[in-house]
Amino acid sequence: IDTANAPIFGIDKEGLVNEWNNKAAEITEYTKEEVIGRKLVGDFITSEYKAAVKKVLDDALKGKEAANFEFPLFTKNQD
Repeated sequence: IDTANAPIFGIDKEGLVNEWNNKAAEITEYTKEEVIGRKLVGDFITSEYKAAVKKVLDDALKGKEAANFEFPLFTKNQD
């Protein structure tokens, strides 16, 4: 996971980040230590995508699959 060429993250059932690979850290400029335990949707997703991302993640936690769902993440510079 850490050496993957794509950003990979994981969340627990409360939506808290529990995995953040090196590519996610490179793209967002947030280290794994900075994001672990924080709310992915609340802290790192732009407002216009929060509802859609929350639904996809909630569905995924229920075992429903979503193929190739893309969404923007905030960087440290809030880009």
